[in-house]
Amino acid sequence: MKITKIKHIGVFTSGGDSPGMNAALYAIAKSAEAKSIKISGFRKGYEGLIDGDLISLKSHELQKSLHQGGTILKTARSKRFMELEGRKKALQALRTNKIDALIAIGGDGTFKGLLAFSEICDIPFIGIPGTIDNDLVGTDYTLGFDSAVNTSIENIDKIRDTAESHNRVFIVEVMGRDSGYIGIHSGLTTGADAILIPESGKDLIYLLEKVKNYDSEDAFLIVVSEGDEIGTELVASKIKEVNPNVDLRITRLGHVQRGGNPSALDRMLGIRLGATSIEVLLRGSQNVMVGLINNMICTTSFQSVVKQHQIDEELQGLLEIFGS
Repeated sequence: MKITKIKHIGVFTSGGDSPGMNAALYAIAKSAEAKSIKISGFRKGYEGLIDGDLISLKSHELQKSLHQGGTILKTARSKRFMELEGRKKALQALRTNKIDALIAIGGDGTFKGLLAFSEICDIPFIGIPGTIDNDLVGTDYTLGFDSAVNTSIENIDKIRDTAESHNRVFIVEVMGRDSGYIGIHSGLTTGADAILIPESGKDLIYLLEKVKNYDSEDAFLIVVSEGDEIGTELVASKIKEVNPNVDLRITRLGHVQRGGNPSALDRMLGIRLGATSIEVLLRGSQNVMVGLINNMICTTSFQSVVKQHQIDEELQGLLEIFGS
């Protein structure tokens, strides 16, 4: 496909929402307008792509939502798109609306969907990493991760106040179904006594050793990723087994971590990646995710964008020092 044919770009947000998505949409529209390219947004992710549910995007309107969390385009997970028939309907919608290229903001499932779509659709696809879990190969940070960590820190700090007042052991569950990045960042920066994440097999052993003789006027804080293989309830029961006298409470932060205004880092990341997505399209790239490694823009093929199931050596070392 010749690059000069890109006159109309479609964009959508998919999977879980994450703070910074609106900043990316704003940057995409602003950069496209500078090149006299029309931008349209498909609502509700792949569902909107199938149904042809699209709206015109203007940078001066998106500018007002830059500070908002979530996504103005809405988002959804689509079972229909997993079927060939659903993808054929999406292809027809693109043709009907004369879409020349597609930008998707989401996680690895979003990009796998585009890979499957590329088997029947030959227009270029570009991905922007949008997930609070920070679990994608090809970028140091994903959109929404920094905001989610800041939200976790703010709430854990408040929990410490009440824990100190009552000499309690508090288990705080944070998001991270397959990844411990939110857990380890929020746990380390709030001075948690123990951090349990899916990638570590020794963290429960360290925790039980520390808590079995706990009898202090200080709070005892435990941060647990929701995807930890032990599970929050079982962690609580194990603590009670080794130390029945502790006054223990569980708090699940849940979806509060997804909401709220994006941090400065996520806003800037959204702007940089949004603008870059237009640049790489015009350079002829396709089926790649734009990311940031060592503060430098880079691209990674969709085939290589997979979920990370381990944390880096530095963070693993910190976890062993501060969590043991």
